[in-house]
Amino acid sequence: MRKIQMVDLQGQFQSIKDRVNTSINEVLDSAAFINGPEVHNFQKELEDYLGVKHVIPCANGTDALQIAMMGLGLEPGDEVITADFTFAATVEVIALLKLTPVLVDVEEDTFNIDIQALEKAITPKTKAIVPVHLFGQCANMDAIMKIAEKHNLYVIEDNAQGIGATYTAPDGSKRKSGTIGHVAATSFFPSKNLGCYGDGGAIFTNDDDLAHIIRGIVNHGMYERYHHDVVGVNSRLDSIQAVVLRAKLPLLDEYNRKRRTSARKYNAALKDVNHVVLPKMVSGCDHICDTCDCHVFHQYTLRITNGKRDALAKHLAEKDIPHGIYYPIPLHKQKAYADERYNEADFPVTNRLVQEVISLPMHTELDDEQIQYITDTIKNFLS
Repeated sequence: MRKIQMVDLQGQFQSIKDRVNTSINEVLDSAAFINGPEVHNFQKELEDYLGVKHVIPCANGTDALQIAMMGLGLEPGDEVITADFTFAATVEVIALLKLTPVLVDVEEDTFNIDIQALEKAITPKTKAIVPVHLFGQCANMDAIMKIAEKHNLYVIEDNAQGIGATYTAPDGSKRKSGTIGHVAATSFFPSKNLGCYGDGGAIFTNDDDLAHIIRGIVNHGMYERYHHDVVGVNSRLDSIQAVVLRAKLPLLDEYNRKRRTSARKYNAALKDVNHVVLPKMVSGCDHICDTCDCHVFHQYTLRITNGKRDALAKHLAEKDIPHGIYYPIPLHKQKAYADERYNEADFPVTNRLVQEVISLPMHTELDDEQIQYITDTIKNFLS
């Protein structure tokens, strides 16, 4: 059996290495390293794939979130609501801009922001909502957009884990994740479903005026060289990362299909195991099929409900099976973001999830032998 990896970027590279190597050499020959034609080509191709009017590439996903908030003109003291159960980058940029983060609980089955908790948290100071499409599945965007419209709030989609997922509205219409809110941010970190070989990110929007503002922000606030019209930052996707992303983008749907296939095999093997809760599918999906892209499985995350999650994690490590615990500490308990406003009674789901979740290897190169070894190891331990 091949060595099991949490993410197998080396294996994935084999199928695209000729195109990537050739394209990188072309960039080196041209010396167009920043804002070169490869970046502009990737931008247009991603706009076409997503069906969105504007993609603005930037240096990383954290910058993308920060720049989106800067573009909306949020001011110090404005409250921004987001999920307690996610990576710190989402709340980090809120704090960096001197905005006020407001953390709320998540749904037990999807891990995404809890709609009732969200609406309860709105105050006259609330200006924006940041739903996170956690682990590759869209948050309840219809409900979120209705709340935003009712209270005149911006919606900033954190799409770092959801690129390629499709959201199906109650009326049956479909849109790609990251194209529903007022603006969205994504990351091209190497382990993402669409990842480069360094850091990279992008902002999406259908708002022409907002796109114009953001294009200035990412480039020191310049629309004309040495004319600084807005306060900006230095955050640009480089051409070498763009050629990697251009090679991968046509394969993204296939990559996500492979992830769903592996998730389906995990589910089949673990469905009857006591104390294991399988990932929940939204949009009425009780199964995982190749044609349904409501979940793109950036992570395949189980819940272990008998208090033995940490013991299982240790056992997997002893069996050379990598795993991840995303996330072990709620944001409201992190030293940097702790606040006396928070009441532990408001976070029952998050406080339970951090004790139960464990993510198994998930990538495009998983094979049946590896999945069987992983699932047999889990079943033997929990039996």
